[in-house]
Amino acid sequence: MHALKFLLICSLLVLSPAVLPSEPESDAALQALAADFFEWRRVQQPVSGDDIVRVERPDAWAPDFSPDALTDYRLRYQAFLQALDQLDSQEWSLADEVDAQLLRAAIERVHWELDVLKLPQRNPLFYVDQTLGSIFELLLLSSPITPSRAENILLRLEYFPSTLKSARINLDQAIRPFAQATIETLDGIDIRLLALQTALQDVFPAEMEDRLASATKTATKVLEKYREWLRDNLDTMQVAFAIGPYDYQWFLSHVALIPYTPGELLAQGEQAWNRAVALDLVEQNRNRDLPDIPLFKSADHQIKASALRESEIRAFLESRDLMTVPEWLQHYRNREIPDYLAPLSFMGVNDDLTAENRLDEDAYRYISAPSEELPYFQLSAARDPRPLIIHEGIPGHYFQLALSWANPDPIRRRYIDSSANEGIGFYVEELLLQAGLFDYSPRSREIIYSYMRLRALRVEIDIRLAVGDFTIEQAGDYLARAVPMDRKTALAEAVFFAFNPGQAISYQIGKLQILQFLADAKRDPGDNFSLRHFHDYLMKNGNVPIALQRWEYLGNDDQILRLEVLSGKPVTVPQ
Repeated sequence: MHALKFLLICSLLVLSPAVLPSEPESDAALQALAADFFEWRRVQQPVSGDDIVRVERPDAWAPDFSPDALTDYRLRYQAFLQALDQLDSQEWSLADEVDAQLLRAAIERVHWELDVLKLPQRNPLFYVDQTLGSIFELLLLSSPITPSRAENILLRLEYFPSTLKSARINLDQAIRPFAQATIETLDGIDIRLLALQTALQDVFPAEMEDRLASATKTATKVLEKYREWLRDNLDTMQVAFAIGPYDYQWFLSHVALIPYTPGELLAQGEQAWNRAVALDLVEQNRNRDLPDIPLFKSADHQIKASALRESEIRAFLESRDLMTVPEWLQHYRNREIPDYLAPLSFMGVNDDLTAENRLDEDAYRYISAPSEELPYFQLSAARDPRPLIIHEGIPGHYFQLALSWANPDPIRRRYIDSSANEGIGFYVEELLLQAGLFDYSPRSREIIYSYMRLRALRVEIDIRLAVGDFTIEQAGDYLARAVPMDRKTALAEAVFFAFNPGQAISYQIGKLQILQFLADAKRDPGDNFSLRHFHDYLMKNGNVPIALQRWEYLGNDDQILRLEVLSGKPVTVPQ
């Protein structure tokens, strides 16, 4: 036991930057255990289309969800949880207590994925993420494709047969709506992968071209066979996919660390929806005689305008004393989507937000040529890029993640769940609107209010899907009608939220938690309150759930105590 602890501490010293002198010293055993867990997690963590939770994988990595691997993952989950429970916490500081809660939530997410959602057993789309999604992760990196990266792409392509063989064994509880969505997703995959191969040949080393052709041909074949296998077995699959209110509450209390019940969240979402609709209607009425914002004339025009707007936003944050923009922080850019990324662009958010070891690189969002046919978010950016820059770039995801990756506490660098992150991304949209960024852009204010409508509606969509009140089609129709937004985007959102319960609430509920946190912080210190200081703390610790941030910043544990009360309490959702 002592030897194991020594090895864990040594691994911490190798893997994690030293704690800065100005920071309180963290508990070494806790940090060592966390370093061991997060190193394991970057190998074990499933691929997802969500840009927030992407992790840097080691060279020669491939996803392994074979039956033997699943057994091992469950054993490791239990071992990590037991090791955390056995740590001596008597000398822990409040910061250590927060870190321990973070680590526990990260460990519990493994159980959530494997044994509550049962992703490998229930969700055929899961294996599309582990195959095509694993390639998509590498294609998103904004730097040129090196021979090493090309090798990793090939290794992952060559692993498709093994992954899909495991899929056929594991999917003994497959959900028919998820299988149908998978079949639709894989429609025309032969054309997509041929286009991918053709585009990659232009950037791959010449000596790898034959191997690329062979791997692509095999990958196409096994994906098509997987699609046919799903189609042949549709009638044997169960239709119901809801996890129910009890498991949803377990997620809130153990993983997301949100101190509310599903019913309370529904009520909060409804109030936020009413507010967003009212503000949107007033803004539209105010702007009724104004012309729409024209589309950019070209992608190049949009890219240049976005760069200018990003710089203006950075200056605005400083000039209005809203938050500190560090000199070392790189930029959030737009770039036209590369030919090799376009065939798999449907696999997730098309951006590269960098990573803990890439803080000297710019972040990028990949865009297509401006067109009225673009999906909801891309169309808004083709008129005014600022709302999306704010959420995804500065001071949203890229800004917050970069500052969090620079946090001297390794646990807070590596814990990422997306609930706090998306809450921050949504919060800063209205923050900059209220601070005056859009005072002379009335139609741009309408974009912000439309985003608000969508994020508020997602709360109801998420919970209703999770407890079985909505089908995927009903959720998609509801989103398309009520936001409003194009039905293709609405249906894609509904599918994603159906098999990722708890993700869609993060925007609105996270924002509401931040607003409460801000109000409490202002009330306690009175005239000594600094909005800049508050936001700097929020961003530096932006990966940390808001309830924990509030506990540390204010010393108020009321929400932590409520999490303990709710952690085993059965709940019902009001109709």
